[in-house]
Amino acid sequence: MTRIKICGITRVEDVLAAANSGADAIGLVFYERSPRHVGIAQAAQLAAALPPFVSVVGLFVDADAAFVREVLAQVPLDMLQFHGDETPEYCAQFTRPYLKAIRVKAGVDLLQCAARFRSARGLLLDAHVEGVPGGTGTAFDWTLIPRQLPLPVILSGGLDAGNVAAAIKQVRPYAVDVSSGVEASKGIKDAAKVAAFINEVNNIDLQLSR
Repeated sequence: MTRIKICGITRVEDVLAAANSGADAIGLVFYERSPRHVGIAQAAQLAAALPPFVSVVGLFVDADAAFVREVLAQVPLDMLQFHGDETPEYCAQFTRPYLKAIRVKAGVDLLQCAARFRSARGLLLDAHVEGVPGGTGTAFDWTLIPRQLPLPVILSGGLDAGNVAAAIKQVRPYAVDVSSGVEASKGIKDAAKVAAFINEVNNIDLQLSR
């Protein structure tokens, strides 16, 4: 079954909508330049609203290590997600499992990335948009993903209820990650879009398992 992460959540009602629709994880963005940025106190409130068995992922972009530790001291993050130019050594220092985001374009060697970040739990593959570390709502060419990556693939970038089934059918990722594709406006999720996205994932999983 394809796992589902709803990222860029800023409101308790969106936490509950994601969990109640069947999301496996939510993402909290600790990057001040993002329109989906949350502060530490706000993030702690959002994490506290989650029912059991839904993971909380914290997203960082080239953050000072002391800031990541400050967040970890106050917010019960299950996993870290790094979207900048972090090194494997940096990512592995926080005693939490982590995902490394790779912005995909022609010429990016994903097998080399997987070898370099072999301590990661997975590679989150997003679109490469110049000057923007993620959350652009832009899809990329899925044919650039090698069939035999040695790490689980979390597919991101421009996904929504209209294309996620085709994405899963082509890429067969471990998980899909959506943010802007289920929003009413930046940082504000649309509960109906969240439910529709998750339904599409579940339906294509059912078809592919037959």
